[in-house]
Amino acid sequence: MEKRWKIIEADYNKVTALKNSLSISVPLCNILVQRGIDTFQKAKDYFRPQLSQLHDPFLMKDMETAVERILLAINNNQKILVFGDYDVDGTTSVATMYRFLKKIYTEKNIDFYIPHRYKEGYGISKQGIDFAKENNFDLIVSLDCGIKSVELIGYARRLDLDFIVCDHHLPDDELPPAIAILNPKQKGCNYPYKELCGCGVGFKLIMALSQRLGLHENEYLCYLDLVVTAIGADIVPITGENRILAFYGLQRLNTDPCPGIKALIELSNVEKKFSINNVVFIIAPRVNAAGRMDDATKAVRMFIEDDYAKAKEYAEMLHTDNTNRKDADSTITEEALAMIENDPEMLSRKTTVVFQSHWHKGVVGIVASRLIENYYRPTVVLTLGESVVGGSARSVPGFNLYEAIHACREHLIGYGGHFAAAGMSMYPENVEAFSKKFEEVVATTIDPYLLIPELIINAEISLKNVNKGFYKIVEQMEPYGPENLRPVFITKNVTSTSWTKVVKENHIRFVVKNDNITLTGIGFNLAEKFNLLQLNEPLDIVYTIDENEWNGQTNLQLKVIDFRLSESVEA
Repeated sequence: MEKRWKIIEADYNKVTALKNSLSISVPLCNILVQRGIDTFQKAKDYFRPQLSQLHDPFLMKDMETAVERILLAINNNQKILVFGDYDVDGTTSVATMYRFLKKIYTEKNIDFYIPHRYKEGYGISKQGIDFAKENNFDLIVSLDCGIKSVELIGYARRLDLDFIVCDHHLPDDELPPAIAILNPKQKGCNYPYKELCGCGVGFKLIMALSQRLGLHENEYLCYLDLVVTAIGADIVPITGENRILAFYGLQRLNTDPCPGIKALIELSNVEKKFSINNVVFIIAPRVNAAGRMDDATKAVRMFIEDDYAKAKEYAEMLHTDNTNRKDADSTITEEALAMIENDPEMLSRKTTVVFQSHWHKGVVGIVASRLIENYYRPTVVLTLGESVVGGSARSVPGFNLYEAIHACREHLIGYGGHFAAAGMSMYPENVEAFSKKFEEVVATTIDPYLLIPELIINAEISLKNVNKGFYKIVEQMEPYGPENLRPVFITKNVTSTSWTKVVKENHIRFVVKNDNITLTGIGFNLAEKFNLLQLNEPLDIVYTIDENEWNGQTNLQLKVIDFRLSESVEA
């Protein structure tokens, strides 16, 4: 799939000023300025984040009320239920809060509740509230959910159940009638950083409680391994406070993680130091698989378990769930691709809508993302429940998927979502009509260039820039994530001196030369471009830089994302 290359240029004057103050290369200064780091002090904060830079939790609206209500519950011997979503952010949030409350309160008065994905759905559930009432709870602390649950929290209030909502999703105009709402995005909240994940908001509540109780900071910093797991999995920006929490969270995760995370790391067979990338692609899928394939309660039990042997039993359950998830994901993706490839009309569309009644509903969102990797366009994957068709939609960057789904509402029972992802339900007889309407809406509103993937390039460099000193600074830009992605470089007019296909001939390993510097590169899933190498013409290559360990030696290598004939050749 051809990509649009876009080289980002930062403000020249800011780049020059930063180079003078930091004494590092122009390409690196260019990348830093692109990320809003344009002074010596900002660079110092970026490269050397400090826990002392975390904001005062009491700056968050309603924090004082939330702390007072929890302390009142403790003083009056009331029961507290910790309620959270079934994904990674929700389960880590619940585990963090539960473990902390167990530390400062009697365990028999605390419990947690994770709604079942398919029996109860997302967020606060009536079943969860009824569970709290039937078991004599007085206070529910919800994490990573609740900000939109106006009616259900109203129902809880009529049952004399108090709610503290800790959430990070964008609130509606009407807020739920909770005792306290902790959400930096709500109107009137002056908290300086708005991009915390759900676990991050819960962490700030724990931080506030610790301060009020006069506890040492280690009593809440010990949960940073769970916080960084949520930050990585929930794809929140790695900026500001998230960057600080992720930086120290990774240190905790790599040196002294809780038994549950330690067990997941052991099962992954990854021996190197864990990065955010490992969290996203190794830990997060196993935790998410619990809710996708079965019940996410066991994920929380794994996170709160102090005995390593028992924690590993839960981790193995998650590992099995993830294996089943991958099998279902792979099978459904293959079936969906075959449907598209064998239907000329589907191939010519601006959208993908596929439906099979036997597909597992726990992986349809993942399959939608997989299909976009092959056919870069707004995609909907549908399956059949008991009597209603449900599914997930994913968009391409720049296109408002929610508005497109909204325009098809006449064919839907229900729908929800945001700019990039959505879910919907409909009656089986409406699938075809929805598919046609969705295609019509997207085809008439999407800008054609959005159907071509864009490759953002941070800086143009020569291969002579690629040395260990340069890489050391790039490495210090970690942890990577949204708004702080691994830098992408372009080098023009390189020659390829040797090349070969590797691993079932899907990938390319080659040696490139530029300015009398020779480096090896690996291009994953680029075998379809192998013919360009055989032309023996100069190439422009786009890549990231990493290290390759082989036979006890560590060398820099280029991880090639894309390449094409040099502009001079094309002209």
